Amino acid sequence: MARRPCCKQIEALPEVRYFKPRAVPLAELEEVILTMEELEALRLAHLEGLHQKEGAECMAVSRATFGRVLEAAHRKVAKALVEGCALRIEGGSYSIKGGETETC
Repeated sequence: MARRPCCKQIEALPEVRYFKPRAVPLAELEEVILTMEELEALRLAHLEGLHQKEGAECMAVSRATFGRVLEAAHRKVAKALVEGCALRIEGGSYSIKGGETETC
């Protein structure tokens, strides 16, 4: 039996949750779903410039878990960019720092 996913802390919900290639009808696109915690890992690592240990502390997870989440995010974003897929940001197991809890 698989373990239940641990709850990861994120700073805030994104304002924009959907991206797609220009001039391609949505009905023709495959969707890639990026979870809230994967987006947060990308933000911490690449916008904030944090190392995995520091990013893991911000999300209240282990360094190994942060690394796995970041790797999954990289794969999904790369697929969306290279294959021209739509990117939907939703779901996951997260709580917002100082706020509401989602699926924990």
